[in-house]
Amino acid sequence: MSMQIKTDIFKHIKNKKFKPVYLLQGDEDYNLDIIAQEFEDKLLSESEKSFNQTIWYGKDATATQVIDSCMRYPMMAPYQLIMLKEAQDMKGINDLVGYLKNPVPSTVFVIIFKHGRLDMRKALGKAIKEKGEIFESKRLYDNEIPKWITGFVQDRGYSIADRNAMLVANHLGADLSKISNELTKLFILLPKGTEIDDKFIEKHIGISKHFNVFELQDAVAGRDLHKAQQIVHYFVNNPKKNPAVVVINGLYGFFSKLYLAISYAKKNDMDLAQSLGYSPRNEYAARFFVRNFRQALKTYSRMEIEDCLITLSTYDLRSKGVDNVNTDSGQLLRELIYKLMSSKVLV
Repeated sequence: MSMQIKTDIFKHIKNKKFKPVYLLQGDEDYNLDIIAQEFEDKLLSESEKSFNQTIWYGKDATATQVIDSCMRYPMMAPYQLIMLKEAQDMKGINDLVGYLKNPVPSTVFVIIFKHGRLDMRKALGKAIKEKGEIFESKRLYDNEIPKWITGFVQDRGYSIADRNAMLVANHLGADLSKISNELTKLFILLPKGTEIDDKFIEKHIGISKHFNVFELQDAVAGRDLHKAQQIVHYFVNNPKKNPAVVVINGLYGFFSKLYLAISYAKKNDMDLAQSLGYSPRNEYAARFFVRNFRQALKTYSRMEIEDCLITLSTYDLRSKGVDNVNTDSGQLLRELIYKLMSSKVLV
């Protein structure tokens, strides 16, 4: 169970007091998988599962088959668990409404609808809302991922510094399942209570504490071309760990926030951090990122920032094959960094 998922469903499972239907839906698969697994692990004992647990998949099941399963009564157990996974792929899913208007009390019916949501205005959505419990899994914004990582690590009895949580987030992106898998590798290797530091991260996840997008942003902010070129050279030699698309996206995010920072430059560090989307409780963001933004505002004019954003958009498309026939990703990164830091826009 994850302490970061806020829902009463975990209490229902723990207390064995269920609603007849649960709808798990939304854009973030990780949360849906965690709750679904909790149903599978905790609702029935191992001896009860063989007769009382049925799992259907939307692309293979019909509404009639699922309803027939739901209408059965449990054998030598107080409940049966019926799960409909990948419900978004089920044709005729709205035909389930007949059962949901009068569900069997001893059946716990769990519907997992990924990559979207049921239309709650239709009869099926209304029936679920009336009879059951709905969990909405929303995708986190990029600036929320470091806080999620910190909580995930703490839930499992470890700790991680803010900077390292941001390092992991920036390298692995917003895919919570991927982040969870990579961090779990570290948990297997380390005793409880250990701090997940940059040495473990570099060795087992492959993120260098000296050569990463944060350090590149720092170099770009200070227009330190030599340092930036060293980092890009490392990226070019380790393309799987540092894909050009990810690096460019990180730099675009930096310059986008830098452009926004122009309007908030007179605020104090914590207020500026909050205005740029960083959690007010994350003091590291104020110390590290705000320092970079303030430095960059001294070295880049408004017109230069606008020009950098246009350049980044162009190179983002080129890294994806648009208007680019033979230039490899390494050369694109070298060209991009030189253009971002060397060109001057007349004001």
